[in-house]
Amino acid sequence: MIPLALGQLRRRPAAFAGLAAALFLALATLTLFGSLFAADTTAPAGREAARGPGLTVIAGAFGEIAVLVAFFVVVNALGFALRRQHRELALLRTIAATPRQVRRLVRGQVAVTTLATALPAWAAGAAAGRGMLAELRRRGMAAPGVRVPDTPVPMLVALTVTLAVGLAASAVAARRITRTAPAAALTASSTEHGRTGAPRLLASAAVLAGGGFLLRLAATRPAGQVDKAGQAALLGALVLLVATALAGPFAARVLAAVLGAPIRALAPAAGWLADANLRGYARRLSSAVVPVALLVGLSGTMLIMTSTAEHAAGTAASGITADTDVWLRRTELAMLVCFAAVSTVNTLVAVTAERRRECALLRLTGATRGQLLRMLTAEALLTTAVGLLLGAAVAGAAASAFSTAVSGSPMPYLPVAGCWWIGAGAVALTAPAVVATGFWAVRGPATELAGADGD
Repeated sequence: MIPLALGQLRRRPAAFAGLAAALFLALATLTLFGSLFAADTTAPAGREAARGPGLTVIAGAFGEIAVLVAFFVVVNALGFALRRQHRELALLRTIAATPRQVRRLVRGQVAVTTLATALPAWAAGAAAGRGMLAELRRRGMAAPGVRVPDTPVPMLVALTVTLAVGLAASAVAARRITRTAPAAALTASSTEHGRTGAPRLLASAAVLAGGGFLLRLAATRPAGQVDKAGQAALLGALVLLVATALAGPFAARVLAAVLGAPIRALAPAAGWLADANLRGYARRLSSAVVPVALLVGLSGTMLIMTSTAEHAAGTAASGITADTDVWLRRTELAMLVCFAAVSTVNTLVAVTAERRRECALLRLTGATRGQLLRMLTAEALLTTAVGLLLGAAVAGAAASAFSTAVSGSPMPYLPVAGCWWIGAGAVALTAPAVVATGFWAVRGPATELAGADGD
């Protein structure tokens, strides 16, 4: 299976670019926090005490969130890489390849991609670890004598964890191609179920209940345990986003139906077609909406939590060390935004690129390139609006739980300017990614592209 995996990577490297970016970011981030942990464990025994939670706590808390978000992003990126080669994998099934062999092929692709990104990711993570440690020393959160040791252990641990995340993601992403009959798998890439299955909705409800439990845990933390309240609220937000992903097709279809009316009124032709496309392909819409919700939900949660902590520190002696805890939260926000931005761009580019044949068929029925680009722009705006609503709902729930723990009030301190910037950032990532890929999707002779498989 390894030669087959390498052949796919050589034949269509662009299909694995998103997966490579997600794995690179996961490897670099885990190397960064592994370096901090190694620096703390190898520091001199009699070192001067430092303010703040300590390097081991920082590395553990950040690394925990990084692994969970990395899994979320890698599953998404790998899913689109498999969709680009769905027909080839289905053909392998029809010539007697077993589901186990297909899963082994997918695992081989993940392993090869991870190893290909390892060296640059290690270099970036090690450099970031040294830079972050220097900043922590400057702020008094690390003792002056602490240094990152010259050992490959953090890099090897990061590689092991990333491979584990990637292989777990491959098991999730390969389910669709391996659980269906070979003949049915050949047509599965061009069809879509109209309804969200009951098992998926039940799983979403169960995960939603788990997220609610974490938010309740965050809200009931005493004021002196702000860090634990913040981690529980952030984990709760991530779990709520997983519930959103499970219920995504249903939620996206409902919200698209509500928000589609203004789009149809502003642009009757392109808006109507965009609205019909989004509601008719709810799973595709959900694939594009969930990363936007991830970006808005995580960054909004961290931003509002940070502002609430700063406000509480300035108005009451609540035990919050503003110049350390707030800086740590901002650093964590930057990390989460990087993961979410990579996932958003990867997904939107992949969703738009795989519609090249669809655009060619529309051109054959009389649509012009300009009309198609206007349709894609309207879809991008509607997708962003749905993602913003879902992400804002998650951020509001998580921030309310954190605010209850910090100040006793469920109303957090809302930084209006920062929230506007998050919304503007989501639009700036979404619309250009879709339109730029759309320019490529509508190029070329329509008669040839209409008979192609989308690659």
